[in-house]
Amino acid sequence: MNEPESEPNTHLGNFEALWKIIDTRYCYLDYKKINWDSIHAVYQTHVTETVDELAFFDLLGSMLAELRDGHVNLYSNFDRSRYWKWYTDFASNFSSSLIFSNRYLGENYRIAGGLRYAKIDNDNIGYMYYSSFSYGISDANMLYVMNYFINCKGLIIDVRDNGGGSLEYSENLASYFFKNDQVTGFIRHKTGIGHSDFSEPVEIRTYAHKTIQWQRPVVVLTNRMSYSATNDFVNRMKMAPRAIIVGDKTGGGGGLPFSSELPNGWMIRFSASPMYNSNMENTEWGIEPDVIDSLTISDQVKGIDTIIEKAITLIKK
Repeated sequence: MNEPESEPNTHLGNFEALWKIIDTRYCYLDYKKINWDSIHAVYQTHVTETVDELAFFDLLGSMLAELRDGHVNLYSNFDRSRYWKWYTDFASNFSSSLIFSNRYLGENYRIAGGLRYAKIDNDNIGYMYYSSFSYGISDANMLYVMNYFINCKGLIIDVRDNGGGSLEYSENLASYFFKNDQVTGFIRHKTGIGHSDFSEPVEIRTYAHKTIQWQRPVVVLTNRMSYSATNDFVNRMKMAPRAIIVGDKTGGGGGLPFSSELPNGWMIRFSASPMYNSNMENTEWGIEPDVIDSLTISDQVKGIDTIIEKAITLIKK
């Protein structure tokens, strides 16, 4: 798709350039029922050439926050705008001090690529914490992990507070839990400047790993900070034959991000291609777990992670 018509490097020119990029290329305006023309009218009245750079940046950041999208960021040399309410208005349902206590990972946990893992529940259950899909996991890593858990009844994959990273790593990790290749979602791409000018849905497949497959129960733990590539991983694991999702609804982030540049050199990142589950339902607002559970204060006081314990119970059943 062509870039919007160039604007002069003035405050008004940069405002118009940013507004047009979102108007023609952002993928959720109609889905979220956002009146972008009305937002233009409101914010343009505050644009003056005399306002300083910091105030102008904050004005543009406030306009972008109207999109309610954690994938939308404005980058300058001095700041990055961000929208965090997709998780700050919800319970955290995660405590790092709990998972690194002796009841779970402890101090002597093992590390393989981006994974921290240990046997828990008297060595009956395998537990691994994956904090970011920015950290790679290789076949060699997973082979060691699965061999280490070979006598365990099941496996817990904790992706709470995992804010995303690489979709490639998401696909790779999911592949170890499928017996057959499967369509696990769809993606569409913008084909024109209209808010709903999209291509036909394109299948997203999760390919079963040819040699490394976990054939026992697996429970994936989620919370609101499970976002972006983690959202994609959870969507894939919803279709895995022996998997169950436990915890809180994920934070979402179903739009594939793209970047563009304003006349003054600031960069804008935005959701450009909407992604869907296998039923063509949008994943932008998050994915519901199969079993909803919350971390209780009473359990935290006792050093217990309510959601991990729920996963242990489910595996034993």
